[in-house]
Amino acid sequence: MTLDIVVLGLSITSSWGNGHATTYRALIKALAERGHRVTFLERDVAWYRDHRDLRRPDWCRVELYRTLTDLPRRHAGLVRDADLVILGSFVPDGAAIADWVTSQARGVTAFYDIDTPVTLARLERGVTDYIAPALVPRFDVYLSFTGGPVLELIEQTWGARAARPLYCAVDPDIHRPHDVVPHLALGYIGTYSPDRQRTLDRLLVEPARRLPALRFAVAGPQYPAELQWPANVERIDHLPPQEHARFYCGQRYTLNVTRADMIAAGWSPSVRLFEAGACGVPVISDRWAGLDGFYTPGTEILIADSTEQAVAIIREMPEDRRRDIAAAARRRTLACHTARERARALEEHYAEAAAARTRRDAPRVGVGAVA
Repeated sequence: MTLDIVVLGLSITSSWGNGHATTYRALIKALAERGHRVTFLERDVAWYRDHRDLRRPDWCRVELYRTLTDLPRRHAGLVRDADLVILGSFVPDGAAIADWVTSQARGVTAFYDIDTPVTLARLERGVTDYIAPALVPRFDVYLSFTGGPVLELIEQTWGARAARPLYCAVDPDIHRPHDVVPHLALGYIGTYSPDRQRTLDRLLVEPARRLPALRFAVAGPQYPAELQWPANVERIDHLPPQEHARFYCGQRYTLNVTRADMIAAGWSPSVRLFEAGACGVPVISDRWAGLDGFYTPGTEILIADSTEQAVAIIREMPEDRRRDIAAAARRRTLACHTARERARALEEHYAEAAAARTRRDAPRVGVGAVA
């Protein structure tokens, strides 16, 4: 089965303050490896234009468009004839694009929600401009970054025909162990978010203050200038994806901090979990429902609820146990959480949606009619 796939996403060409890029790059590369043809349509906006770090990938075609009217004028045939059209969350004018896609596409249509808890909260408040309640049932499948009970909610409350999980994933060709001596006790990658900052303070900043002889690092953009960092915490404003693996491998532990909406929903893994796992670096994570469905606490991942617990892990864990946890996490990651596994899952979701679409479109034989 070879599919012609069109993806309309936030940005694949720039990872600057854009976690979506990592997901799209890994997934589409894996789809291409499995023989599918993918075109990515991206709005050409100044923020990403000025920070592009992947202009022309060799595993998919990228087309930039300037305006909403530019999209149907240039790409109507492409969308109409594709086997699968995927619209991602947070795309500018996404609601208008969703209306166009679901009206024009002859193939299967999917909404890929990389921000599921955020989207559902916005739908509840009626303040989202990249999807609308009336548009959800028009897609053949709602692909969600969040699994668990949320999938049933999407179907029952918002009328999705089928809500299926399509979690983030890692590209093991990029994220793999490096021969680097760990010089950081604990590191973290993440764009600034007010709801994550308190956890970051509790599980990294305060441990750094209590362990002044050790080194820590926080990588990511948009942190307010007024934030005060201990002298032993290195700040890196932007770390390109191709440098993530070496950064992870330079840490004894890496920290995972989950957005408040994701904690409330549960079953919402961060790509940082999978990146670090593929690199063979043990993760210290905050706690959320469903985490044990991705890694086994205590043997594949470590959970810290307090500064004291984080400090104890950093100071007291035997080296052989640290290495065992790292090795177990890498095995689990490569078995379950690679982009290749997600590409296979997407193929299954496509086949299910295509079959359901065929059943809906089949002519019905009425009572007394000649079959």
